[in-house]
Amino acid sequence: MTFIDNLNKTIGAIVSWLSLILVLVIVVDVILRYTLSITSAASFELEWHLFATIFLLGAAYTLQEDKHVRVDVFYHRFSDKSKAWVNLIGTLLLLLPFCGIAFWESLSFVSTSFNLAETSPQPGGLPARWLIKSTIPIGFFLLGLQGISLILQSIKILNERG
Repeated sequence: MTFIDNLNKTIGAIVSWLSLILVLVIVVDVILRYTLSITSAASFELEWHLFATIFLLGAAYTLQEDKHVRVDVFYHRFSDKSKAWVNLIGTLLLLLPFCGIAFWESLSFVSTSFNLAETSPQPGGLPARWLIKSTIPIGFFLLGLQGISLILQSIKILNERG
């Protein structure tokens, strides 16, 4: 297992615990809303922020575990070498360029938010909006790294004899 795989496996394990926290936040929010008529913009935003963090920081781990959404009409019938070719070409032509563009473009998005000390526009919302926005470039960077690992694994399979 490579450094990239270990990094994304560790981050994936940590991020998976955010799912439990998200469920607990939602349960508390629902109970407070329907029993005591208490709700807040901060709790609603926290739910969305947790979901976004899970999605963005968990994407690389999902790719590593081959659990991402795939149009699998033919792929599951392919030989290991054919799958390696699909993964290699798809990663080089689609995944890495997309991750590179998303990473690059999101940097100014986060920088602007940080420089403005952006907060939620909602009264009682969460502060430091740049924190949640920073998960965008981090997530695409990690996904791009995992793409590099997938390329290396594909090349290894293609170079095997047999």
